[in-house]
Amino acid sequence: MASKEVITVFGATGAQGGSVARAILESKKFAVRAVTRDVTKPNARALRELGAEVVKGDLDDKASVDDALKGAYGAFLVTNFWESFSKDKEVQQGKLVADTAKRLGLKHVVYSGLENVKRLTGGKLEVPHFDAKGEVEEYFWSLGIPMTSVRVAAYFENFLTVWKPGKASDGDYYTLALPMGDVPMDGISVADVGAAVSSIFNSPEEFLGKAVGLSAEKLTIQQYADVLSKVLGKKVRDAKITPEAYEKLGFLAAKEVANMCRFYQMKPDRDVKLTHRLNPKVKSFSQFMSENQGAFKDL
Repeated sequence: MASKEVITVFGATGAQGGSVARAILESKKFAVRAVTRDVTKPNARALRELGAEVVKGDLDDKASVDDALKGAYGAFLVTNFWESFSKDKEVQQGKLVADTAKRLGLKHVVYSGLENVKRLTGGKLEVPHFDAKGEVEEYFWSLGIPMTSVRVAAYFENFLTVWKPGKASDGDYYTLALPMGDVPMDGISVADVGAAVSSIFNSPEEFLGKAVGLSAEKLTIQQYADVLSKVLGKKVRDAKITPEAYEKLGFLAAKEVANMCRFYQMKPDRDVKLTHRLNPKVKSFSQFMSENQGAFKDL
């Protein structure tokens, strides 16, 4: 049997990259070259045991990006804004991969992109972690690289950490503070992104040149709260916070999240039906929460 074509997966020891690497290995159509800065990490060892080639690489280093992509059929790229909080750095990393993919003639890049909110709203809203990915997405298209952009909905995992319900000050209940009003917000578990991306690599003729919005389901904040109430056996309500009030919460990304929710209220395209076709096992928020109850034992 001829050896399989290789897909290079950047950020392969992270949540999204790891999900993609495992799903591609599972589908057995392609070989995986998993790129990570630290090849001794447990996650890197686990991928090696599953059959991936694990290589050391850094998105800030041109030579290592070159090595990672040499001889590959395709690549999956995810960049991490939250590591440096620098839009410029994220754009630089994305453009380096784009330039290298163009020069080496890759046949299919799947990029974990998002909309360029600043451009779409004529500068009214800035969401740096979206805008950076949007700018890179546009750069990929401009170079004519065979690319699919996947725009992933809000992670269900955020509800276990930064969006965990807080105890109400005026009673025996909890509140969920996300400034969405009554507009439903798309969500998905990051663990379910991999199988969808693997399906996209398996059907290039359908997805090349397209942007695909991934979402397991759309729920209002009150509906998310209802699921949490049911699973946790505690009363959780929508805090009904406005974007203006959210901005004043004073943590590092407060304004960014408020603007992201303002953009979400404009209902960007996330395709629940298509996501379920790409990954028939995609979990609902209710299933996800049932499996992750342990994260709330200190509530």
